[in-house]
Amino acid sequence: MEATELRELLSTEGLRLLDSLPPFDQAADVVKSVAALRKAGHSPALVAAVLSQSKLRSRATAKFGPFADRMLFTEAGLEQATRLRVAAMHAGRFRDAGLSRIVDLGCGIGADALAMAAIDLRVTGVERDEVTAAIAAYNLAPFEQAGIEHASAEDVDLADYDGVYLDPARRDGVRRLKDPADWSPSLDFAFGIGSRLPTGVKLGPGVDRDLIPAGAEAQWISVDRDVVELGVWFGAVARPGVGRAALVIGEHGTAELTAAADSPDVELGPLGEYLYEPDGAVIRARLIGDLARSIDARMISDQIAYLSSDTKVETPFAVGFRITETLPLDERAIKKRLQTLGIGTLEIKKRGVDIDPAAFRSKLSLKGNGKATLFLTRVEGKRVALVAERI
Repeated sequence: MEATELRELLSTEGLRLLDSLPPFDQAADVVKSVAALRKAGHSPALVAAVLSQSKLRSRATAKFGPFADRMLFTEAGLEQATRLRVAAMHAGRFRDAGLSRIVDLGCGIGADALAMAAIDLRVTGVERDEVTAAIAAYNLAPFEQAGIEHASAEDVDLADYDGVYLDPARRDGVRRLKDPADWSPSLDFAFGIGSRLPTGVKLGPGVDRDLIPAGAEAQWISVDRDVVELGVWFGAVARPGVGRAALVIGEHGTAELTAAADSPDVELGPLGEYLYEPDGAVIRARLIGDLARSIDARMISDQIAYLSSDTKVETPFAVGFRITETLPLDERAIKKRLQTLGIGTLEIKKRGVDIDPAAFRSKLSLKGNGKATLFLTRVEGKRVALVAERI
């Protein structure tokens, strides 16, 4: 978003027009919508700004729920923003640690700062991009205890704060920055603050685990089976004795596995009637062994993140399947068997084999009303195909 577009949007006319629009409809005729607003006397620039913002608000509902209807967004800011449910958990760490003056360095559109202000923490968001800082200020305007500074994280005096939260920018425009030294602020800068003050650092879930400092708490979070972030916590906002954690959020609510360190794997064993696919947060946190022991399951092959047992178990930390067929990993044999079973809808999962699921699917000529999940993997080192149904 350009500054000129933001000025249009933040005008009295712009905000009134935005709030007067009906819920965004992806199927609506955009040309007709633009024509109607232009006929009503609104400028082309204002119409473009409010329609773009209406679309972003619609998308933001997945992260912010009904709060999205009173917020403003940028495309990049919405993509990178913490889900409000997760941000509330971040804020709770600072409150539970007895901290009250928090600075959010690299606050973006203000999602985490918003959650902190909502539980009466005094929070200052710092954002180096002028437009994004202005949007964050708008989003935080209802909270007297919240403010925004347009500055770089490295230039902020931390003497007035007892807690720090950072979300380093990992993109430069449209380009993803691979080297943590190029992030803004750099990872060394963020972790350096963690060595002095109670600090939370939000990172992408796939960050190199070797970069996580010894003594910090590393918590991977998944929402509806999608791993959304890695939080690295220091000092009073880190939990004693917890070095690795997998927090799983879904329809079941929240559930968490914690451990002092990576858990050792369980022994390999024969394939049972049931197969369990651990949640991505459990895999990232390397707590598969603890999960296996908790559900009395075994690994089916070395370095393969599937578990198996002879009994059906319900757990928020894995998706369960009942195996109905075990086939050799041979395209023709699989195709023939699926046709016999009348499988027309097929979910394909793979681990431990170099196969492109999309290309493999195209060769199966699926027909029929049946549904199944096909696992392409290894069992005791041998390549197999497992036909299964979700439990």
